[in-house]
Amino acid sequence: MRTVSAFKWVPPFAQGLVRDLRVRWALEEAGLPYQVKLIDSAVQASADYRGLQPFGQVPVFEEDGLVLFESGAIALHIAHKCEVLLPTDAVGRAHAVTWLFAALNSVEIAIQPLAEVDLFFPNEEWAKLRRPALVEALQERLGELAARLGTREYLEDRFTVGDLMMVTVLRILRHTDVLDGFPTLKAYKERCEARPAFQRALEAQMEPFQRPRA
Repeated sequence: MRTVSAFKWVPPFAQGLVRDLRVRWALEEAGLPYQVKLIDSAVQASADYRGLQPFGQVPVFEEDGLVLFESGAIALHIAHKCEVLLPTDAVGRAHAVTWLFAALNSVEIAIQPLAEVDLFFPNEEWAKLRRPALVEALQERLGELAARLGTREYLEDRFTVGDLMMVTVLRILRHTDVLDGFPTLKAYKERCEARPAFQRALEAQMEPFQRPRA
């Protein structure tokens, strides 16, 4: 049985964004059953968990003795089992993988600094001074992505693991109105979020956060 680690609880600003969502979504698209191992800060810091995930993050993915960490690597591993996520032709597969890496290395890297100043340092003067430059750089990157998307429904001619990863990255901006300036990207994100597999994955991640805290 496949197992995915996830946090028992995170602050509201992170709920629905924790990176195990990417793995859950991929598994739901692939129709592969899995179990969830909920962890707390004590488990996260333990030597046993660090033996599986050296940085103490989630998710850890376990499958028949295989242990993987890093959500992109796990999603790609799952995609190889599912034509919904990864086309069978060589060119289509290569393009899907390219977009997965682009989401993590070209787009998330532009989004994350803005999220960090907004969510962790909102009242710091240095963060307020830094924010306009971060927004400007991000808008440039999103403009490039929007230009490439054009009038397509997806980044290529069909939904792939590249779209899955890109949408989970764009969702980090939910606390801002930045995507309002890019209506095609906003519609693209919402189109992918409407997929039943995403809705199941999101509901599953949110369920433990809604339980009463001990």
